[in-house]
Amino acid sequence: MKPVIHWMPECASTSAELARMADAPAGTTVATHCQTAGRGQRGNSWEAKPGHNLTFSVLLRPETIPAARQFELSMLVALAVADTVSGLLEGTDAPEVTVKWPNDIYIGDSKVCGMLIENSLRGRDIEHSIAGIGVNINQRRFVSDAPNPVSVISYTGREIMLEPLLDELCTRIVHDVEAYTGTPADASTLLERYRSRLWRGYGIHPFRTPDGERFKAAIESIAPDGTLTLSNGRSFAFKEVIFEL
Repeated sequence: MKPVIHWMPECASTSAELARMADAPAGTTVATHCQTAGRGQRGNSWEAKPGHNLTFSVLLRPETIPAARQFELSMLVALAVADTVSGLLEGTDAPEVTVKWPNDIYIGDSKVCGMLIENSLRGRDIEHSIAGIGVNINQRRFVSDAPNPVSVISYTGREIMLEPLLDELCTRIVHDVEAYTGTPADASTLLERYRSRLWRGYGIHPFRTPDGERFKAAIESIAPDGTLTLSNGRSFAFKEVIFEL
């Protein structure tokens, strides 16, 4: 199914605009060349030079994913974006494209994409989801205090047309979500793919807790619900541990 994409010259938040269209078909997307109040994980804002990057939100209806397993949707969307970015970087000397738990996309040790997925639940089901996504494409310089932003153009050296790229990306996201059966075999394969793409998925790395405790450990496993278990035996839900850069 080809997504229907609504481009807006400017808006405060593509996710807020799309929330007003929650009855629309799956794949309906709101994109803008200038987002003035985009939100990321932990309440962060997303720096995006107008007209240079992708800032958009896509409506999803993950019918095979129950509410208790909503992390599977996060993995599907993150992997779709990571695969698309990898394709853009083919033939360049760019480092590996990975997923930083839970769903940021990294090139090497730099962040190229952030996303915030908001699920509307009805009982045990996900009624619909809005995936708000920002991908740095053609921006060469960043002025915010974000510690490690990067753009695709940093490695390709050439600008990429945003409209066809968004069409390709949304098509991939919607296809991957709709093709996902949610069976135990499918869920196991998805978790395996996610685990193999993890940023700092192997080796000992520094972490800290929100209250300032610092320690080093390796990623031991990711549970189907997204819980991160480290080699020191401690397990964390999202926002309970922070990767040190």
